[in-house]
Amino acid sequence: MSADPRHELGRRGEGLAVKFLRKKGYRIVDRNVRTPYGEIDLIARQGKTLVFVEVKARSDLSFGRPEEAVGPVKQRRLIRSARHWLAANGSSDEPARFDVVSVLESGSRPTLELLTNAFDLGAE
Repeated sequence: MSADPRHELGRRGEGLAVKFLRKKGYRIVDRNVRTPYGEIDLIARQGKTLVFVEVKARSDLSFGRPEEAVGPVKQRRLIRSARHWLAANGSSDEPARFDVVSVLESGSRPTLELLTNAFDLGAE
């Protein structure tokens, strides 16, 4: 039985995002972190800042740009998940932010974009 194409696209997008972020100086701390509030795709460090990264991948623009899928409901879920992770790991006082990596796999080469500080930890 073959895997769900959307799941495969997401997995590929996440792998591309990891390479992309590493080239930009991010150090990946963890991947696919599950909390009672949802999943955090990537947790990374950029300098002294802890970065919670949401990866959105699309194969075309039929449903809009990938980053447009990170709306207010998704942001609230990510904020709750990040707060849970920070508290569980004794990191509540560390500087933290949310980045979004947009992956568009239409054409011969994927296009990746980074939205730094896409929304605020206090935005809930």
